[in-house]
Amino acid sequence: MTQPVTAGVAAVVLDLAVAQQRSGWSVGIVCPPEGWLAERAREARIEVWPWAATRMPRPSSAAEAVRLRRILHKASPDVVHLHSSKAGLVGRVALRGRVPTIFQPHLWSFQTAGGLLRRACGAWERVASRWTHQLVCVSDDELAAGRAVGVSGAAEVVCNGVDTGRLRPGDRAAARTRLGLHLNAPTVVCVGRLARLKGQDQLLAAWPAILAAVPTARLVFVGDGPMGDTWRERIAVARHESVQWRGHCDAVADFYTAADVVALPSRAEGMALVPLEAMACGRSVVAFDVGGVRQSVASAGAVVPEGSVPALAFAIVRRLADPAFAAREGELARLRAETLFDRDRATEQIATLVEKLVSPRESG
Repeated sequence: MTQPVTAGVAAVVLDLAVAQQRSGWSVGIVCPPEGWLAERAREARIEVWPWAATRMPRPSSAAEAVRLRRILHKASPDVVHLHSSKAGLVGRVALRGRVPTIFQPHLWSFQTAGGLLRRACGAWERVASRWTHQLVCVSDDELAAGRAVGVSGAAEVVCNGVDTGRLRPGDRAAARTRLGLHLNAPTVVCVGRLARLKGQDQLLAAWPAILAAVPTARLVFVGDGPMGDTWRERIAVARHESVQWRGHCDAVADFYTAADVVALPSRAEGMALVPLEAMACGRSVVAFDVGGVRQSVASAGAVVPEGSVPALAFAIVRRLADPAFAAREGELARLRAETLFDRDRATEQIATLVEKLVSPRESG
């Protein structure tokens, strides 16, 4: 069950559902009908239960819980796997522990809130942990953040995984030709939803210093979102000829392949898929030290202090100015992705957790 129907959370949900279906399980996805998740699930012959739900909690969330209760009554699942904060809220209110429940936050709600709301979100997670049979966190950082606010109960870290068979190192010049990018310009690629949490404005803040050091550098943003127009209007460098805004793209592998460096300027993450995808494509990653980044990137790039724009600029310049150094990091990145972050490893770990929840009911 998920409210996000695009981007990383939706990709994880679809990967898990497809893998479980291939194992012979009866799998259904409960999600809003908008976005690509429902369509792709149906293409994979996975049952989809449409569930109208907003991104943020509202008074209408009570009606969402009623609708969800009806869906679950019809579906009669053995296990319910809730993905992200909104499904975690409504799903646990609707179920209250009556069905074995897995909750996977993909970044805690209290990590993106402030003031009284932050405390309220933390208090909710403490209460809801009594209705959570298995907590799944995508990084050690995410689990530590939950424990720090008092979230209790059984928990496992299952790092995100990517398809390292499909995402592989490729020819940079060929990818740039396909995308219409300059063949010889040092290129930074940033993939992600254009939203404050993803921090593209912080990368734009670093860009003048990067251009001063590497005047031929190019910056390519891939993605759309609510802040795109605002940033292009208010940040002068966003309109510079060196900056391209490519919008949403379902096939981002060519952009990773075209890059010299992939940047992740996020303000918060659970464990982002973008670094893992870039690493699978053999590319160096520069990122702020937010949730899961140090665990995923390690020495396959640079992990700089959270919010330090000068440090971000310096790390990117170093790699643009020394392609051989970036290439060595890219080789290590590919090995790291294959060894630690392959999608099959993640889906197998989740399958094991689900089976442990179902087995006691079957034996009883």
